[in-house]
Parts: sequence; structure tokens; C-alpha cells
Amino acid sequence: MSEGKPADEPPEAFRPLADRLRPRDLTEFAGQSRVVGDAAPLRVAMDKGQAHSCLLWGPPGVGKTTLARLYAERLHAEIVHLSAVEAGVRELRGVIEAARARRAAAGRLTVLFLDEIHRFNKSQQDQLLPSVERGVLVLVGATTENPSFSLNNALLSRLRVYRLAPLDDEALRALLERALEHPEGVRETTGGASLAMATEVADRLVAASDGDARRLLTLLELAAQLARETDDSGRVRRVDEQTLEALMSQSPRRFDQGGDEFYDQISAMHKAIRGSNPDAGAYWLLRMLDGGADPAYLARRLVRIASEDIGNADPRALSVALDAWTAYERLGVPEGELMLTQAAVYLAVAPKSNAVYNAHNAILATVKRRGTDPVPMHLRNAPTALMEREGWGKGYRYAHDEPDAFAAGESYLPDALTTERFYRPVERGLERTIAERMADWAHRDDRARSHLEAEDGEGKP
Repeated sequence: MSEGKPADEPPEAFRPLADRLRPRDLTEFAGQSRVVGDAAPLRVAMDKGQAHSCLLWGPPGVGKTTLARLYAERLHAEIVHLSAVEAGVRELRGVIEAARARRAAAGRLTVLFLDEIHRFNKSQQDQLLPSVERGVLVLVGATTENPSFSLNNALLSRLRVYRLAPLDDEALRALLERALEHPEGVRETTGGASLAMATEVADRLVAASDGDARRLLTLLELAAQLARETDDSGRVRRVDEQTLEALMSQSPRRFDQGGDEFYDQISAMHKAIRGSNPDAGAYWLLRMLDGGADPAYLARRLVRIASEDIGNADPRALSVALDAWTAYERLGVPEGELMLTQAAVYLAVAPKSNAVYNAHNAILATVKRRGTDPVPMHLRNAPTALMEREGWGKGYRYAHDEPDAFAAGESYLPDALTTERFYRPVERGLERTIAERMADWAHRDDRARSHLEAEDGEGKP
């Protein structure tokens, strides 16, 4: 080990490709034109040397750490890197005191790059507020989580939020070419040999990286190590389909259980099925299964869709969803995934109705608003003679003794709610028939009540 080199810093030969190719300036930075392209907000601030605290929000491997370092360089500031996973209030206070001293002694600005800032709890986030507000330091936070849910409003209001997107294929292909040609690229991994691959292989490598630059370079480095020499000279190695297959078998799509990616894809699946698109519904289902989502969670969501978005327009939908869940539990992977796909397709093409869902919510809201309305006397049970003498159950009409098993004019809601109507079936699927039946019942109720009112009127003196 050379003198002065930290004990935990690896030798140069062991620097991963992603670290060797970390951009040195914005001309080497891949993608993110909305944030650092010409006339983009952060680019303008960097070009003018305008210091401000900010939050870099985006998935892994899109350049958050690199962008923070380049920003600090443009500000000619000292950069301090902390991870919210490891650091606590004590470390934070130390950084703040050092920043205050650095500014007082040399007038030099400090940029605190706080990775995984969403891991800080409320009290830890509050520690940052005075220093950010007074300009003791410039805070650059990085997060993969939606800051609206993971950061305090007080801190979030003091930060400019820049959202970084997954890299598109064009940016990833440019990065791949740079890695193949750069002096510190894959040639260091291969001992000086160049790396060759067909266009189809390069496209598969780009697709497998899933918008993540670090993932692309990691896969490329592994491919370079596995690549086969094309001749005895050893000057060229080739990455072929067989090499890729060895890599891809353990490389699932990006999927963060419980994170933004999880909720975005669940939302896409639900909305696709609700929108009657079987292709998209099945696509998002299988995307999540491929990424490692819990199949039981997806099965539960399909059951919910069956009631929330289909309901009585096709009551079979609920049975299909439940049967698919049961079949998956019995068959497991991969056979059981087919049943979940079948259910997703069925739900997507089924007639849609949210009438039951709306009725459920409306009734709950009424119950919470009104409290305990008494049960009408004619609907009460009279298990004792005393209760019967007091009027419990008096006037109740047994529906099966009435024509068509329907007691026209009878009321079953509390007296204050007799005119309320919660369930309103739609004109689709089976609910069209239900709506016709309910309309007939309502007409018979109206006739019966009008008849009773007329009799009461004739009987008055």
C-alpha cells in the first residue's frame, strides 16, 4: 500500500468500470437534458456559479452523485459526502461546524451531499434547517423516494427539486460506446484487449440496464471478463449471445418493492385494466412479476379490481380473480403466473362498473356523519312476548308472501333515510338488467305508497 493512501481505499486495479468512467464535466454527463441541458435550470445555475440548496430525485444510476460533485466544482466549494444510512446527528453537527469554520477562515463554501436523505427522520432533517436557511452550507440531497412523502415540508420548501429520469436508450448507447473506446474503459478490464459485440447484443445489454448507467457499466464489465478471445493474439474479445445469457439470468428488471417504482407500476396495471386494455394490464402484471414483486400482493390487487371497477356488471370477475389467486398458491412459479395473467385479461375485457364501490363509500360516509339511527320498529326482531307487545316487529311484511317476493311500498332504511339511494347500477353488463329490475321495484313502491296515501286521505274526517 502506498504511503498516505487510506486503508479502506482499494488499489487502482480494482476500481470498478463505473467509477473509472465517472464524468469529469457536463460534456461527459449522460442524459438529463431537462435538468442540465442547454438553458435547463440547474445548468444555468452551474454556469453562473449560483449557489442554492437542492434535491436530486431519481432512480439509481442516473447521475445524482456525479451531478452533486460537478455542481460543487462549479461553485469552487468543498464537498462533503454523507450517507443518511450511516450518518447521524453527531456527524451532521460536525459537518456544519466545519462548514462554518471554513467560511469564516477562508470564505470558502461547503456543499454537503447527503445521499439517501429520505432515510433521515424528522429530528435529523430539522437539524439541517438553520444551516440551509442561513447559507452556512449548500445542501444537495439525493433520494430515490418521492420527497412529498419522505421529506419534512419545512426542509422541502427550502430546496429546489430536480427530478432525474431513467436514461433513455440513446444516452445508454452513447455511454456504452464511450466505455468501449475510453482509455480507462473496458480495456483495463480485459488487459488491453478490445471488446467487440454485434449490434443485437449491444441492444440487449442496453435494454437489460433498465435506464441505469451504473447497471450498464457493471454488466459490461462482467461481460468483458466472460468474453471469449477471437484469436490467439488475445487482442480482441467478443461478447456473444451465450455470454449475455449467463449475465441476464440473474438480472431482473428494476423494481423497488414499496418504493416509487412499485406504486407507479401497480397504478399502471390497475388503470390499464380499468381502462379495458388487456395487453397493457397483462404487460404491467408480468413486468412486476419479472422484477420480483410479491405475487400475493398482485393477486390481492386483482381481487380488489374485480369489486371496485367491475362489481355486479360481471359478478364472475370476483370468482375469476379469487380462483387465479388460489391456483397460483397451488402451482407456484412459473405455472401459476399464467392464472394471474388470465385473471388480468378477463378483468380488462369485462364490462365496467364502480356502482358498488361508490355505494360502499357513500354508505360509510352517511354512517359516520349521522351516527346511530334507530332501527325502525317493523324491522326489529321480537323474541319475547314483552317486546312483541311493545311493538317490536309490528307491521313487518314477509317478502316471500308477497307477489314476486317483493313487498311493494315497504321501507328498510332508518326513518330519516327512507329517500336515500346509494347503489346506482350502470347501463353495462349484468348491471343493466339489475337497473331495469330496480326501476320496476321503484315504480311498484311509488304506486303502493301513493295508494296508501290516498287511503289515508279518504279516511280523514
